[in-house]
Amino acid sequence: MRESLHRRRGVLLFLLAIFCVHSSTAQTDKAPVVSWSLRGNALELIQTPALPGHEHPLAEIIREKISALHPVTDNIGDVIVTVGSGAPHRLIVTPMDEPGFVVSGITDDGYLRLQRLPQRGPLPPIFNALYSAQPVKIGTTNGKWIDGVVAGLSVHLQPGRANPPKPGDIENMYVDLGASSVAEARKAGVDILSPVALARRGAELGDGSRIAGASVGDKFGAAVMADLLARIDPAAIQGTLTVAFVVQQWTDARGLQRILNGAHADEMIYVGRMIAGGAVPGIEGVHRAPRREVGSGVLVGLEQSGGTLTGFGGEIKQLADANKIPLASDYSARLIPPPYGTPPEFPAKWVHLGIATAWPDTPSELIDSGDLANLENLIQIYLQSSLRAPKEPMLTGGSVLGPGERSAPKMGEILRELVATYGASNHESSVRDTVKSLLPGWAKPETDDAGNLILHVGTAPAASKPSKILIVAHMDEIGFEVKSISKDGRLEVATLGGMDLSFYEGHPALVHTSTGNSRDAIMELPNGWDEANFKWPAESEAAIRVDLGARNAEDVAKMGIKVGDSITIPKEYRPLLGTRANGRSFDDRVGDTALISAVWALGAPLKDRDVTFVWSTGEELGLDGAEALAKRLASEGHEPDYVFAVDTLVSADSPLESNRFADAQIGKGFAVRAVDDSNIVPRDLVDKVMSLARANQIPAQVGITGGGNDGSAFVPYGSVDIALGWPLRYSHSPAEVIDTRDVDSLARIVAAIAKSW
Repeated sequence: MRESLHRRRGVLLFLLAIFCVHSSTAQTDKAPVVSWSLRGNALELIQTPALPGHEHPLAEIIREKISALHPVTDNIGDVIVTVGSGAPHRLIVTPMDEPGFVVSGITDDGYLRLQRLPQRGPLPPIFNALYSAQPVKIGTTNGKWIDGVVAGLSVHLQPGRANPPKPGDIENMYVDLGASSVAEARKAGVDILSPVALARRGAELGDGSRIAGASVGDKFGAAVMADLLARIDPAAIQGTLTVAFVVQQWTDARGLQRILNGAHADEMIYVGRMIAGGAVPGIEGVHRAPRREVGSGVLVGLEQSGGTLTGFGGEIKQLADANKIPLASDYSARLIPPPYGTPPEFPAKWVHLGIATAWPDTPSELIDSGDLANLENLIQIYLQSSLRAPKEPMLTGGSVLGPGERSAPKMGEILRELVATYGASNHESSVRDTVKSLLPGWAKPETDDAGNLILHVGTAPAASKPSKILIVAHMDEIGFEVKSISKDGRLEVATLGGMDLSFYEGHPALVHTSTGNSRDAIMELPNGWDEANFKWPAESEAAIRVDLGARNAEDVAKMGIKVGDSITIPKEYRPLLGTRANGRSFDDRVGDTALISAVWALGAPLKDRDVTFVWSTGEELGLDGAEALAKRLASEGHEPDYVFAVDTLVSADSPLESNRFADAQIGKGFAVRAVDDSNIVPRDLVDKVMSLARANQIPAQVGITGGGNDGSAFVPYGSVDIALGWPLRYSHSPAEVIDTRDVDSLARIVAAIAKSW
């Protein structure tokens, strides 16, 4: 035994000497370069959900990447590649799955109920809550993914409400996919056990120095091994190499157990995240280790913190040291939790390799690109094989619809383009430009000192005295603004508009510069976020920090980011089932759409009318643009007689809300916003709007809701505020849901009012 061990050590030292001289990937003091193929793998794998038991979409992507090595798939879904023959038999295992949910029931009105996978395990206590009011993907029985959202509480409806549901309680988790019945949900291919995962996008922070996105900590190992196998020279492998991409690591490591029972390897490397556990022995106050910072290099997972790496871990450390690859140990719980039966035996020599993750198991999980490159380099050196250069990517061009289009756009096209445009309060210039580009050629709007976009469509003679009508919708959306830049490169930001911070912190973000560029970032979670007794701080107490991958204030300056720049959460227009859709900033891009559609419907300036359309600024900050306009018009003696403020009617059409209040249903038509926190519409004018709707066969409702509206800013100067809206679920959240039929009815009533009020 001693002689055998001595010989192995001698061979290892000999190989180390060769590697130090000849390895093409030996590290220097410079930061490691991560190949575009490895970075691309990581970003691509993030995009594909892979819940335990539902890994096959990701497995197919991996199989395609390594098809030249003829991978096989076993009957639970593990993807296995074997290269070479004879001894030694080396095994490398990496997981594919990520935590998420499956459908456990469908309510009579078409909402999905959920059960988490894993049902138990080392997830942070706020894992469920981070899904609240977020867009999700639902896997269907035909293998496709469709869009949905997790219901969230509307901030406008919470003041005065006693004991609202807690979003982290799985009993309060409902998925809205646009269905209104069990039959509609099942017709779309959704049924019991359908997987549900966060809608996600991979992000590169700090010019590629960091990679962020939901599940990146679960898939970096698969990204590394897929890249290595696609580029490796099989003839250079000594002995037998088996690489297994395993399933169900989050649910008792069933894939790993299957591989261990059949592989009978001499040595094994498990490549994956460090696994959180309970209190860490020897470190008082640390409860959710691991705690290594990203950028720490390659990590070796140990169930006991501290100490010296020995055995196979010590050999790997020698390889790393000889090639100047940073390597350290970190706490990691056992790979296989206590099973129901007898656990399989591990090879005599095995080690757990990984890299650090920031904000683990959250939507903004983050890794360091240099750590990823170091991990790949170390495994390549361990395999004693060179790599082929990756093939150059194929670049494809696309076309963008220009603003010169002058045929009447469809309502859905207008709304989609407006939702895709970012414009937090006081940063509405892009939205204003988009609105102007979507108006007909005869419309000649002007911009006032407050940034409001104003279009006069009436041509009343001077002698006539028609009622002065002003129809207004706001351009801004809730967001954040950079207030200061810390020495460590973090942005300290303040909110723009009312919001529930739990819908935004812990999620990806975009920083918008004054030059029009955007940079990926993440909204950091508050201190203590991973403790069992964590509570979201009140907005007034919250220190909101944003990480964009910068290491100091100088890096931030080089990125062109300054104090005063705006920050939003990424968004897109997502069609749901039927006529329903999701898109953050429907409040008030639906109102903007209705005004634009109404202008097109008018066809030309109106004769004998005095009608003005306004797209206002700063509504979310307290009606700023509307107040400036109201004051100016009053000083000029041009205050309107009637103001129709077009904004959302925040609806309780949700299983989380009390239908005692704001009980307007989506899909039933536009709503007269008869009562809100800023205004009461005279009853006779409510009736007049409803009569006009009936005369034009426009579906309509009357509603009471929370929040204020732009029209109320004109009331002190003698105007009458008649607020209009449409029912909106989950207001001021990424999960906002509308029925597009309501947008159509809203546009039609606005046009009817402009023509005949």
